[in-house]
Amino acid sequence: MSKEIDTKPILLFDGYCNLCNNSVKFVIKHEKKADLYFSSLQSDKGIELLKQHHINPIEVDSLILIHNNIVYTKSSAALRLTPYLKGLYPLLYAFLILPPFIRNAVYNYVARNRYKWFGKSDSCMMPNKDLVKRFL
Repeated sequence: MSKEIDTKPILLFDGYCNLCNNSVKFVIKHEKKADLYFSSLQSDKGIELLKQHHINPIEVDSLILIHNNIVYTKSSAALRLTPYLKGLYPLLYAFLILPPFIRNAVYNYVARNRYKWFGKSDSCMMPNKDLVKRFL
């Protein structure tokens, strides 16, 4: 990866999950600045990043945020995205004060049911030409 990408946060997401794809679209639409990079967990780059950071894709299979070589998973990943967003969304960052076992209980419940509730796509989301440079 380039030096610029090494310093930017990277959001890994389940490319087949409709909820995850819509979450990525939401983040892109509401970003303050184009600071985030994206990669599906199923892509070559996603698989490489999982291996590089010793992340078991069976244990964590929805959202992963990597920033400055620190890996955030589950609710921590979702909440650490909020400062990058416009509006009142950064206020959600305060929920990090809750113990992870409480936050992740809610996160895990949604993650377990995401295909049933939101569906599953046969293919990963394809970024438009303006966004393609931000997808690894």
